[in-house]
Amino acid sequence: MSSRPLPVVQRVPLPQGTPEYEALRQKYLSELEASIPDEYYLPQSLIDNPPRDVTSVPRECGILTAEEIDITENYDATALAAAIASKKFSAVAVATAFTKRAAIAHQLTGCLVEYFQGEALERAKALDEHLEKTGKTVGPLHGVPISLKEHMPIKGHYTAVGFLDTRHIDDYDCQMVAILRAAGAVFYCKTNQPQGIMHLETVSPLGRTLNPHNIDLSAGGSTGGEAALLAIRGSILGIGTDIGGSIRGPAGFCGIYGYKSTSYYLPTKDFLVGGFAAELTVLCSTGPMGHSLRDMDLFCSVVKASNPHVEDPALIPIPWTGTATAPKTTPLKVGIMWNDGAIIPQPPVKRALAWAKEQLETKFPGKFEVKSFVPYQAAEAMVNIRKAYWPDGGNAVRAHLAATGEPMFHLTEWILKDAVSEEELPVSKVLEYRVARDVYRQKFVADWNAQDVDVVISPVFVGPACEHETAFYWNYTALWNYLDYPGVVFPTPIKALKKGAEDYAPEDATPLSEQDKHTRELWAKGDFENAPINLQITTRKYHDNELFGALAALQEALALP
Repeated sequence: MSSRPLPVVQRVPLPQGTPEYEALRQKYLSELEASIPDEYYLPQSLIDNPPRDVTSVPRECGILTAEEIDITENYDATALAAAIASKKFSAVAVATAFTKRAAIAHQLTGCLVEYFQGEALERAKALDEHLEKTGKTVGPLHGVPISLKEHMPIKGHYTAVGFLDTRHIDDYDCQMVAILRAAGAVFYCKTNQPQGIMHLETVSPLGRTLNPHNIDLSAGGSTGGEAALLAIRGSILGIGTDIGGSIRGPAGFCGIYGYKSTSYYLPTKDFLVGGFAAELTVLCSTGPMGHSLRDMDLFCSVVKASNPHVEDPALIPIPWTGTATAPKTTPLKVGIMWNDGAIIPQPPVKRALAWAKEQLETKFPGKFEVKSFVPYQAAEAMVNIRKAYWPDGGNAVRAHLAATGEPMFHLTEWILKDAVSEEELPVSKVLEYRVARDVYRQKFVADWNAQDVDVVISPVFVGPACEHETAFYWNYTALWNYLDYPGVVFPTPIKALKKGAEDYAPEDATPLSEQDKHTRELWAKGDFENAPINLQITTRKYHDNELFGALAALQEALALP
């Protein structure tokens, strides 16, 4: 046990709850603190006065060896799996490197809620012994460390569904964890998620997750702990869930890959025990988060090769072909969605869209047909989806908060404003929402067909990573949840410039809506320097393979890692 508390950088204080709640919260924080070895503690002076960009701190702090820096910084999951299989690195060396770096990452960004290095090292040792004895790996992910979002059950560890009263230790692995474990994965930590798992910022009773590229900005939500850990290279591969942007938003904020599958394509069995009322209309899905396109492909190939639909009949048994999928048209027809008709993206996002258009038109003439894409009545979809999220009127949220005296966080209050009432909706109203959704989907696809595109490149968010407590507008991700279209968020070389270096163009002077006006005010007030800018690519429902085939075709033109 350290002689001082574990130092963690925090920029904005958390709301206070009742004494009972604060005592319970402190209990869990103390357990996390006790699990991190004293020798991994950063100097208090660094925590008190951190740089805005903390991505280089793990490399420079002196805690990691030269080999551990190499392992965590110079490999993606695919290369790391090959290096372990060839015995260039032992699984123990890899697990040690990533567990150490994750401990450093947490102190800088508040990304973890549980840390189990000892268990990871035992698993890695067993994998090394298996390889030495048999000459064979356990599976394609042999020795690859994988981090998990808090609500995903793993045997012997805490799970929570966004509230302190739901935190408990599971006695089983969920289906996804079991598949990855059988493939050789090493689990070593669980990552932070927001209260209620329904914010585009990750702030929970156990802390606020900061963006490693600029700690005054959000890491996104709800899979923000994963995104921050990956961005600072404390993880090589993670898993998220997405019902409104919870994979794609954090991936975009933190400059990494994130894939939201079509619903019931990848396994989510036991992810949310008891379910979530929003799924009566808007379905949740899952997918990987990582550092390269081929890692996204590897993850999905491993999961789909296990035939998860045999265990869970809800899953659609479409085999995975991924990046090997040939585009159906030549040239590939790429739509660029410049805005959604309600909010014009902030200047760096417009720069990134313009960059993508130029790359596709000039790098390989004739390979891509690039055209502007106008989404069909996207503002209408956003009104409908916000109402559909809370058919219980938010009563479940209030009950969870009351159980421990947990305070309602600012962004929880914000999202609950969309509930049409504080009463549970009648079946007839829920049915009305479902019918409206299906009618909208039919009109949208007819309009998509008329615009004749294979894929659409669009913003991930209204701007770069936002300042803390300002993740208000989910438009650019939630639209695709309402449609149930698969999407991948990918990095670009574009970053936000210093404050005052750019502004909205004169032709965009008139706001499209009150939301647009507010977005401009947030831009004028904020400082987003160094925030990475990602873009999003989407296609039709259950065309997940075609989506990855398109990404493979776009990879060289867009310089995708």
